[in-house]
Amino acid sequence: MRLDKYLKVSRLIKRRTVANDACDAGRVLVNDKPQRASYDVKVGDVIEICFGEKSVKAEVLSVQDTIHKDEAGELFRYL
Repeated sequence: MRLDKYLKVSRLIKRRTVANDACDAGRVLVNDKPQRASYDVKVGDVIEICFGEKSVKAEVLSVQDTIHKDEAGELFRYL
């Protein structure tokens, strides 16, 4: 699954266009490397999103195309 779509489905970022813009700006790191929105997310990847002075790190536990809003937190684990 594409990185921008995964960020939206997992609800780490609310909109896919915002996720795409964040990737283009270099604010999304996967395994400590900046990645494009087209990066193929795999189980075990560590995603870091930089929001201004704060950053959020999460490990990918599962990759699913669609998931219910209540279960979106099961796709990743905060580090």
